[in-house]
Amino acid sequence: MKLDIFLSICQTEVDGYIPSERKMFESFFDQVLLADQLGFETAWVAETHLSCQTQKLNADPVIPHFRGEIGLNTDILQMAHLLFAKTKKIHVGSAIRNIICNGGPIAHAEAVKTFLSLNSLFASADRQLHLGFAAGRFPFTNSAYGFYPQTELEKKVWPVIKNKYFQQATEIFLRLLTGEQISSNNLSRRSLSRIDFADDNAWQNLWSWLQTQNLQQLNCELTTDQKILLNPHWQFEQVGIIPLEAPLESLRLTVGSHDPETQILANQFAPVGVFNLSITPERVIEETHHRMQKFYNSKGGSWSRDKMPRTVMLFLDKDPKAAVSRAQKAWENYWLAMEGTLDPRKVEQAVANTIAGDAVMVTELIKQKYHAEDRLMLWFDFNNHDNDQVKNSMKMFMEQVAPNLV
Repeated sequence: MKLDIFLSICQTEVDGYIPSERKMFESFFDQVLLADQLGFETAWVAETHLSCQTQKLNADPVIPHFRGEIGLNTDILQMAHLLFAKTKKIHVGSAIRNIICNGGPIAHAEAVKTFLSLNSLFASADRQLHLGFAAGRFPFTNSAYGFYPQTELEKKVWPVIKNKYFQQATEIFLRLLTGEQISSNNLSRRSLSRIDFADDNAWQNLWSWLQTQNLQQLNCELTTDQKILLNPHWQFEQVGIIPLEAPLESLRLTVGSHDPETQILANQFAPVGVFNLSITPERVIEETHHRMQKFYNSKGGSWSRDKMPRTVMLFLDKDPKAAVSRAQKAWENYWLAMEGTLDPRKVEQAVANTIAGDAVMVTELIKQKYHAEDRLMLWFDFNNHDNDQVKNSMKMFMEQVAPNLV
């Protein structure tokens, strides 16, 4: 079992207290330094873009009841340079880098290669950057960069089309990272078909509507076998990114999508794992493992379970009742902040997906819930600004739980 740590740097209100940004970063670095000393393998750092508080001033706030910022890290590459300089062994992971915002997939590919080139000059060259990448959690982080429905077709079925565009972004990002020179003209065409829609009526109504439209204005084409071919969202002439000689040996890629088509597509271009959330149903997890055994890019060797890192909300205390109480309180605070009203069923379900108790209980719960070859991203700072308590939980885990898991 691989034992990593997940750090959110979430500046949310807890018991009426919101730490300053400086305090949040100080606690974060304090915890990473300890994680390095304790032997955690990788520090996965949450990444967020644009202020949630500012977005609340707009007409359609996405989290109107949330006080503070979902996260303070906006660039894992800058963060990784600092973390490698301050630590001795620990690897660094992004959870998760949005490749849509901040210039799109071309800009992100070039930034990653720049990081790899610079990092190769220092003693940390042998440490890994686990680059989790996805399309972002909130639409407003992408819409500021022009990623929002513009044609009438996009307005009608944006939830479906935006995933197809993320697939385009994934292809662009990975092909450039691996050294190709490409243009939008030689990208694989993404398409919409019946399988992308919940029912026949939705699909047939869309298909019938398209027969009456100017397809050039809609940025698409129709095929005789009833598919809607989408033109690339990103239009560009042939490009190659620099530095050309950036070493890729220390880069590990993980896509933040449970869409099978996206996972398979990514692995056509490079070995790419799958990022997993703790609330993902077990059925989906096992289906993904089964699928990836077949489609994982052979350049990365054979598929193994540790290529799907899994977040684990962990509450550890000498007093098991205190640990469970902290878990309950943390989830209540989270749902109140995210939704404004408390749904006991959601809290109950969330707590059920949490590991809470003393060292003996936590050991047994992890053995019951997770496979012995899983990679766990242990999340100690969930709704907790008590730095000493977080660090004590980390120590207790590595001293009293970890030896019974490996």
